[in-house]
Amino acid sequence: MKKKILVTGACGFIGSHLVEKLAKNKKYDVTALCYYNSSNSIGNLSYIHKKLLKKIKIIFGDVRSEDLTTNITKNKDIVVHLAALISIPYSYVSPKSYIDTNIYGTYNILNSCKNNSVKKIIITSTSEVYGTAQYVPIDEKHPLNSQSPYAASKVAADQIALSFKKSFNLPVLIARPFNTFGPRQSSRAIIPTLITQMINQKNFIKVGNINTKRDFTYIDDTINGFIKLINSKKIDADQINIASGFEIEIKNLIKVISNQLDIKKLRIIFDKKRIRPKNSEVYRLLASNKKIKKLYNWQPKYKNARNFSYAISKTIDWFKLNKNVSISNFHDYNI
Repeated sequence: MKKKILVTGACGFIGSHLVEKLAKNKKYDVTALCYYNSSNSIGNLSYIHKKLLKKIKIIFGDVRSEDLTTNITKNKDIVVHLAALISIPYSYVSPKSYIDTNIYGTYNILNSCKNNSVKKIIITSTSEVYGTAQYVPIDEKHPLNSQSPYAASKVAADQIALSFKKSFNLPVLIARPFNTFGPRQSSRAIIPTLITQMINQKNFIKVGNINTKRDFTYIDDTINGFIKLINSKKIDADQINIASGFEIEIKNLIKVISNQLDIKKLRIIFDKKRIRPKNSEVYRLLASNKKIKKLYNWQPKYKNARNFSYAISKTIDWFKLNKNVSISNFHDYNI
């Protein structure tokens, strides 16, 4: 018998890739929750082949609605909760929106799963909850230090999830991806904004802080991490990093991308609008992935400079093929 699985935030970057992967597996009956909109847009799910898309039950709604979460979690075996507001810059402008969606929305999912006896719930966190690394590599015992309203909302959501596990024995697992990148990613993220600027402007880019370091994880590795967590019977781990364990400074990332696009001279313009407030900047994120390797037998494929460069080339190819869709708001990107 097929396992019934619900993915919230299915129309997003990671969500669409996860739904696509699950739909290819005959073991799963997949329901995808897309954020309600008047145009009935399914977002990144539109990149999935039409034949495969027919196998997916797509519903529209908002996790801030308790009525909705109660209904969509009924008779589900597994729920993967990805729905969230994710833009750090916008969280400075409208922090309450992040409280409403990321905290209250997660509560609705958890409470509905509890009431409907869902067998496994995977809550998606973010590496931003750690803040600037106090030590590296960052393992799951690293202190949580939210440096933006977005990060604070995710810390709160994680803690509520763990409290439900401890208080109600809810089978919760927190997945914590580190800086996932690849095809379909919003052009507000650092790698897509660099790619799209270079493709369109050739000789200059606008950036913020280029001295920060990040542990970038290619989308295929992130999705395989989620699949490992979904398929495993283990839920005692509580919190799991999904990360390559490879870090790169943003100024070196710029070189990697410009070299692949064969740009000989690139002028870098520092834009104050793209710089986080001083005390809000996360300067370094480098993860330990020992836990997921040991408990779930997961291995990243893109875990060194050579493989990272290859993943960047695949990402560039996708953005070249999807120019009109992907570059609409790259001028507004903030780092």
